[in-house]
Amino acid sequence: MANPFRKVGIFYGETVQELKKSSWPNRKELRDMTIVTIVAIIALGVFITVSDFALFNVVDLFTSLVRPDTAL
Repeated sequence: MANPFRKVGIFYGETVQELKKSSWPNRKELRDMTIVTIVAIIALGVFITVSDFALFNVVDLFTSLVRPDTAL
């Protein structure tokens, strides 16, 4: 039976070798990418909020046209 820990060790070693080959961002690049990500998240959040509000009001309008409010 093969030793499973040997395969894990080989995988770990190969992973470390590949990570050494990759290029990592410097501090300025990391800061710029973080700012872009935060701005994109805020823009997407605003877009989803406005879309949700608009769709809610459109559906509410059509619902009120089809089913008028009845006094209880």
